[in-house]
Amino acid sequence: MIDKLLDNLVALPARLLNPLQDVFLLGMRLFVGWQFFKAGLLKLQSWDSTVFLFQYEYQVPLLSPTLAAVLGTVGELLFPALLFVGLAGRLSALGLQAVNVMAVVAYAHVIFSEGFESSASDHYLWGLMLFAIAIVGPGRISLDFILGRLRGKPEAV
Repeated sequence: MIDKLLDNLVALPARLLNPLQDVFLLGMRLFVGWQFFKAGLLKLQSWDSTVFLFQYEYQVPLLSPTLAAVLGTVGELLFPALLFVGLAGRLSALGLQAVNVMAVVAYAHVIFSEGFESSASDHYLWGLMLFAIAIVGPGRISLDFILGRLRGKPEAV
């Protein structure tokens, strides 16, 4: 009796929730990717302002402001696009994680100041989502899965 009850406590939620895993992963990929893609589009809209911000506002270590602006913009456009379709999903999530960490480092003097707590929380949430995608994979609703199936390796996703 107790074994059956305990089994149902584990098995029932799994039966109900497991079918949602791939849709959930797709939703995470789209949500977190969109946050960064919007930022990349904004940088492109006013490139002079973007370079100005990297020169005088953001504090990117080790890189010239122009190189940091280019790399940041490319990362914010390329990695989300790959995440949207689930191509190189784990690598794309890690790449976007690097962009996320660099954004926090470069703008730490603002993000961690009083009154900007929600901005820091956003970056933590995005980082957690990106780690989940990197660890679990992009799911079966992805080009990675489709390409893996075509090559006979669906478990690689």
